Amino acid sequence: MDLLNTLVDKGLRRETPTRAEALAVLATSDDELLDVVAAAGKVRRHWFGRRVKLNYLVNLKSGLCPEDCSYCSQRLGSKADILEYTWLKPDEASRAAAAGLAGGAKRVCLVASGRGPTDRDVDRVSDTIKAIKGQNEDVEVCACLGLLSDGQAERLREAGADAYNHNLNTSESTYGEITTTHTYADRVDTVRKAHAAGLSACSGLIAGMGETDEDLVDVVFSLRELDPDSVPVNFLIPFEGTPLAKEWNLTPQRCLRILAMVRFVCPDVEVRIAGGREVHLRTMQPLALHLANSIFLGDYLTSEGQAGKADLEMIADAGFEVEGAGEVTLPEHRAGGGCGSHAGGGACGSHDGGRGSHDDAGGGCGSHAGGGVCGTAPASAPAASADEPRPDLVAVRRRGAGTDLAPNA
Repeated sequence: MDLLNTLVDKGLRRETPTRAEALAVLATSDDELLDVVAAAGKVRRHWFGRRVKLNYLVNLKSGLCPEDCSYCSQRLGSKADILEYTWLKPDEASRAAAAGLAGGAKRVCLVASGRGPTDRDVDRVSDTIKAIKGQNEDVEVCACLGLLSDGQAERLREAGADAYNHNLNTSESTYGEITTTHTYADRVDTVRKAHAAGLSACSGLIAGMGETDEDLVDVVFSLRELDPDSVPVNFLIPFEGTPLAKEWNLTPQRCLRILAMVRFVCPDVEVRIAGGREVHLRTMQPLALHLANSIFLGDYLTSEGQAGKADLEMIADAGFEVEGAGEVTLPEHRAGGGCGSHAGGGACGSHDGGRGSHDDAGGGCGSHAGGGVCGTAPASAPAASADEPRPDLVAVRRRGAGTDLAPNA
């Protein structure tokens, strides 16, 4: 396909595709899907080889959020039966992080529900960052605490934070339909505050909320303009008890096309498969590794993820390797101080560079009762078609942070 050849050439040169080209990727047929994956895979391998970066989430404070984000199980008025607890102590968070690091994670993402941190909250998180780094000097720490006030990003950086996550989630034109308690501009402002403080900016999206192809392209082009180092792609988990509980709009093929489009638009940034990969990609997860170079290991914020051991086996079986602590994630031209706009229209990213979002796009599913893995139905269950809702794959997290049970890593 001429389209794919053009996109590969642009990706290798870090040139921006046109909107029409990005839309065309989303409009490709299932018959063309493997060609799309192969083309985007060339761009991914050019900039990141066959490395897969592992990230691990620690939910510092769960539930009871005053914001009304429709996709979130922690939202105001949520009837989702999730864990609810207040701030973990630094030593508790450090122990939780250690489980992920032992499983091979390179970055720990510290997430807390809420509109944004108070200055006291920043102090708590700063103490937690110091506790984690005191035990693991080389670990990357990303904070995700909501909207930042002036000076808070600088304080997190001084405490040792390497990155800050705040997702745009959806296009500016549809943002008001998803959330009313803050604005799209508020989110953009927080990403810019993180950038200005010298933190590696992490900002992504949630697919599957009923958005159009145009909305998806809008938010990805907006992300490119914001220039984050990492772009997490969440796939909505329709939690029962949330306004979007009936929004089952994704197939594995659609998810792969979305990831390919993000890779073409942001060729040399860390594209992370975040919440929902187990629910929506299912047995197609290994193909997604040809598009993204980063995943979350184990569980998510309020939902369970695929068993950590299964994640590692999947990476190895697909011919990829876990990125080591001593390896630099970003290409040389992006690491160590930023690049801003590149020749030919720029590309996402700038500073040295989780699922990172206190939004919790439904979380992601995971191991079922009895230790099963997402995408593996019980032997007695009838086969489901690719476009059928799969609420059976949504498992609320009952282990790890905030519980007395060992975490999944």
